Amino acid sequence: MTESLFQHLDKLIVVGDRVLIRPKSTPDKTRSGLFLPPGYSEKESIQSGYVVKVGPGYPIPVPVDHEEESWKKPNENNRYMPLQAMEGDLAIFLQKGAIEIMYNNERYYIVNQQSILLLERDVFSDLP
Repeated sequence: MTESLFQHLDKLIVVGDRVLIRPKSTPDKTRSGLFLPPGYSEKESIQSGYVVKVGPGYPIPVPVDHEEESWKKPNENNRYMPLQAMEGDLAIFLQKGAIEIMYNNERYYIVNQQSILLLERDVFSDLP
């Protein structure tokens, strides 16, 4: 996956424990040669696609101080537990847990982390 391919997505901010997935192109024919009608893959219960954006993760509650100290500044920084999915991963997810959107005439899915069944990652992509 090249970064320039998804530069137009820089305006989008994925929130919470959600992942933005670009669906993998589906074949037009079965192995035996039968042509599949348009929309066939939409009826599948399991879909696959590439992760293009990832939300910040699960929010972690800020511990409550029992002693209110007026001289302390309140710490309002949000903290998150990061998600397992990373940009560029191939994700296999449940279709019923996905929300389909169209952005710049392309189809994407917004999927909760809990609806992702499997991630395929090239572990050596970061190495020189």
